[in-house]
Amino acid sequence: MEKEITIIGAGLVGSLLSIYLSKRGYKVSIYERRGDMRTNVVSAGRSINLALSDRGIRALEEVGIMDEIRRIAIPMHGREIHNPDGTSAYQPYGKEGQFINSVSRADLNCKLMDLAEQHGVTIFFHQKAEAIDWKQNEIHFVNPENESTLFVKSDVILGSDGSFSAARLTHQLQSDRFQYEQFYIDYGYKELHIPGGASSAFQLKENALHIWPRGQYMMIALPNTDGSFTCTLFFPFEGDPSFESLSDETKLREFFEINFSDAMNRMPTLVDDFFSNPTGSLVTVKCFPWIRENKFALIGDAAHAIVPFFGQGMNCGFEDCAVLNQMLDEYSDDWEKALPAYQELRKPDADAIAELALNNFVEMRDKVADPQFLLQKKIEGYFSSKHPDKWTPAYGMVTFSPEIRYSEALQRGKQQQAIMDEIMQMPSLESAWDSETVEKNMLEKISQQNSHV
Repeated sequence: MEKEITIIGAGLVGSLLSIYLSKRGYKVSIYERRGDMRTNVVSAGRSINLALSDRGIRALEEVGIMDEIRRIAIPMHGREIHNPDGTSAYQPYGKEGQFINSVSRADLNCKLMDLAEQHGVTIFFHQKAEAIDWKQNEIHFVNPENESTLFVKSDVILGSDGSFSAARLTHQLQSDRFQYEQFYIDYGYKELHIPGGASSAFQLKENALHIWPRGQYMMIALPNTDGSFTCTLFFPFEGDPSFESLSDETKLREFFEINFSDAMNRMPTLVDDFFSNPTGSLVTVKCFPWIRENKFALIGDAAHAIVPFFGQGMNCGFEDCAVLNQMLDEYSDDWEKALPAYQELRKPDADAIAELALNNFVEMRDKVADPQFLLQKKIEGYFSSKHPDKWTPAYGMVTFSPEIRYSEALQRGKQQQAIMDEIMQMPSLESAWDSETVEKNMLEKISQQNSHV
């Protein structure tokens, strides 16, 4: 008899997971708290555009749907850094041919739900998980629209209902020694908008992720298929400047004129967007255990929410799906063995990408415009091109090297940064950055590190 699997949450991860499991022959149902966003379009204002990169792509390719997703994605080959004086500079990502993809969260979610249904998955909307009877493996759902109730029995329950997961809360409240940690950073985010120009022409460079780094805050912009850009301002909640201090139209316009003038000139709805769109918060969630016997597991943000500054939240969640599928392969669909193996593999990687994402915020808002940082990146890129077996820059390990685990990328990144901290003290480095002396110095330091391992 085929196992019946219930997934709580029809977001990006839940929808992809359902495709994986349906292709394995399971009967899969998803229960989603919200209405169907395909018929009731979610209003703008809460979505950070997504950066789909190699880890997420590999998962989508495994289930054979990446070609469908490419139609709604725009390649971004590098960062376009916008300086306060209105000038800009382009920094390519990684090596020649490496890029990440801008994709609308809503468009991607709708497409994944369509594909899930095409694979035989049933999606039920307006179903909020209220409680789980662990003895019966029965979920109690309530319809927020009419308060009707539904009891659903399942062989396996998977919670993919996001950062504020109801499945996680139910699991937590009825678990002995459940470890839970959440912390917010002092920054929020607000979505802003640059529309397409005449005939939907892009008003900024199309195939780039645009960043306005300003030290203690920043704005980014990612392209959309209609020629527009979704902008996100990452800004302190309090202080000066902050969301709190920009309290009226005059203060907002003055601030943007000084700090984001080239963007402001292309933002006709800036005032409405700023004062109408909600201010989102940025949370990191860590918890353990993710699983319960052989019948329940958390996945994606429900297990490990992270801040968006490495563009890995969705990619990490998609990789979760691939790892769980890999464990089901390895243990011949024995969930009693596959779930603990999934948890053991993914927990260290989830903790690692959480740390990497927080660290990358400082890099994006401050260092990308720093000449010393740019010199270091130039040295690393040059050295890596000559010795690819000895050095992969940290960004490349996380973004373009899915064969390297996040936990390994974090560890190797720290080792490499320790070397670079010494290299950056060398005299006359600006003129000798590609010299044999620097190269030999780096090789010696790598050899010394390896001898201590």
